[in-house]
Order: sequence, then structure tokens, then C-alpha cells
Amino acid sequence: MSMVGEILEELWNLELNYRGVKVNIFGIPKFKKYPKKSVQITIARLSKKGLIEKEISGIMLSKEGKDYVKRKFDSLKQFDKPTNLSKDKKLLVMFDVPTEKKGEREWLRWHLKKFEYIMIQQSVWVGPSPLPKEFSDYLKSIKLDKCIKTFKLEKAYL
Repeated sequence: MSMVGEILEELWNLELNYRGVKVNIFGIPKFKKYPKKSVQITIARLSKKGLIEKEISGIMLSKEGKDYVKRKFDSLKQFDKPTNLSKDKKLLVMFDVPTEKKGEREWLRWHLKKFEYIMIQQSVWVGPSPLPKEFSDYLKSIKLDKCIKTFKLEKAYL
């Protein structure tokens, strides 16, 4: 997830209090991996877009920001890790998702990791076969099925 996504998600879930005062995002350790200047610039950009508001108690999501985050969370369905995963990694998944669908590409990668797939190289993954049926059906419904090719391997990878 990008820094913008992490900041917005953290603000969405922000209910931390320290001695009765809401905690400012700069106090949340999660952002320490980014340079301070990058966080400041990203926050300024989010503020300019109207997604966050600076208040006395810290930075909060605006109404528009909450709507934006809700749309993002609701836009792509979440799937649980299948319970009947085989140990053999015999399914090769290759995809080429257009840049206009960057969110869907990140969602796909996240789910492949969740399904215990490993990346061989950019957009080439191998994991247990088969992909869950509901997942494959959902790929068709969001029109990603044309961007993805799967190949059954004769021998398990690694």
C-alpha cells in the first residue's frame, strides 16, 4: 500500500487517545519508515484535495476523506484464505493489468499473497492450485479475467 493509502487508512481507524487527547498521526510509529519531509508533503497534498482537515487536536479525515476511504474499501471484495490449500505450488499465474486499474492490480497481488502464492518475477506468481472459484468468478465480474492467464505445472515449484 502506498504512503497515501496508509495515512488515509490510519486516519480512518484513528481512535487512539493518550491521556484523553487524540493522538496526532506523527506520533504513530507506522510512519517512521518514511522521511519526515515526505509525510509533510503528502499531508499537504491530502489537505489540498480536501481529504483531511487540520484541527486543534491533530489531523482528521474530512467528510470527503471518509467517503473516499469508504469507496476504496468497498470497491474491491475481500476473500478469506482458502482452508483446503495444497502444499504443492503447481499453478502459475501471469497477469498484465493496465495502469488505469492500479488499485485492482494491488488488490490482486495482495490476495495472491494471502492465498500463499509467491512472486517469481513481476506479475508472475506461483502457488497452490486451484484458485478459489468465488475468487475466479469475482475476477470475471470486475473484468480482470482477460488480464490473467493461468497454467498448471507438471511438477511443483520449489
